[in-house]
Amino acid sequence: MSFVLRRLGFYLAAFFIAATINFILPRLMPGNPIDVLFAQQNTTLPPEARAALVETFGFAAGPLHEQYFAYLRSVFSGDLGYSIRFYPQTVNQVLSYALPWTIFLAGTATLLAFAVGSILGVFAAWRRGGTFDTIVTPLSLAIQAIPPVVIALVALFGFGVALRWLPTGYAFNPGLDPAWTLQYFGSVFYHGLMPVTTLMIVFVGGYLVTMRNNMIGQLGEDHVVMGTAKGLSENRVRFNYAARNAMLPSVTALGLTIGAILGGSLVTEVVFNYPGLGQTLFIGIVSRDYPLIQGQLLIMTLATLTANLVVDLVYVLLDPRLRKV
Repeated sequence: MSFVLRRLGFYLAAFFIAATINFILPRLMPGNPIDVLFAQQNTTLPPEARAALVETFGFAAGPLHEQYFAYLRSVFSGDLGYSIRFYPQTVNQVLSYALPWTIFLAGTATLLAFAVGSILGVFAAWRRGGTFDTIVTPLSLAIQAIPPVVIALVALFGFGVALRWLPTGYAFNPGLDPAWTLQYFGSVFYHGLMPVTTLMIVFVGGYLVTMRNNMIGQLGEDHVVMGTAKGLSENRVRFNYAARNAMLPSVTALGLTIGAILGGSLVTEVVFNYPGLGQTLFIGIVSRDYPLIQGQLLIMTLATLTANLVVDLVYVLLDPRLRKV
């Protein structure tokens, strides 16, 4: 219990620090949200009208520290204000629409990459130096070195533009009304196939290499040697004795990735015009939408800290020694 309480205290402090950085970062960008909004329309605004807009959007006037405390109140109250770019929608409304699409896109890609990469890593380590390991491991390292935008653009041009096998944008057919119908879910799957696959390709190499290296370190341990000496089946030794212990660092990597994907899928979402949090963050940055940027970064922070807390709790379940710490 003391281990869990210490971790909770650590993550609470980390959240407070991250929220402070979240407040500072948008204000380091050149330009002002209101001025940028009207500059894009090639028009100006009288001072009194500008002051009314500032009040409407909820920007705190006065020194920076007063703005900071107003921002903290909005964070802990859950009222993140209005979005400048999507006014009159609130930030909560904009992000609540984009969040499920990113969870579907990046969450599916990450879980598939974790499963595929971990299994391939187990087999590559078990027969290290063999044909499978010689082909798969260097190939995964080569794919890791390719920027995600290159993979996304190649897939977009090849399968979307040249071959016309898959759609090049949107989360579903714009001609369909969202409904609990087979046609709608089929369209969602069809439009998500290419972005999910490209994002999975980006992630799978890291999980494969991590699992392979961890497995190699486990193969010489006493518990694996004992399992083999007891005459247990190869699959049982491989998965129950070696892979289970080698999984711990991979679970940590998964936890870190889960938080990052809520914003890390920005490139994929922009390339495929996918209406998720990454695309929303990109629009917010271009329009200097401070409330939207802060709300998105806050979601990323909460997701990362929550995922890491869950990983710590999973560690306690997987490694009983931590229960005594």
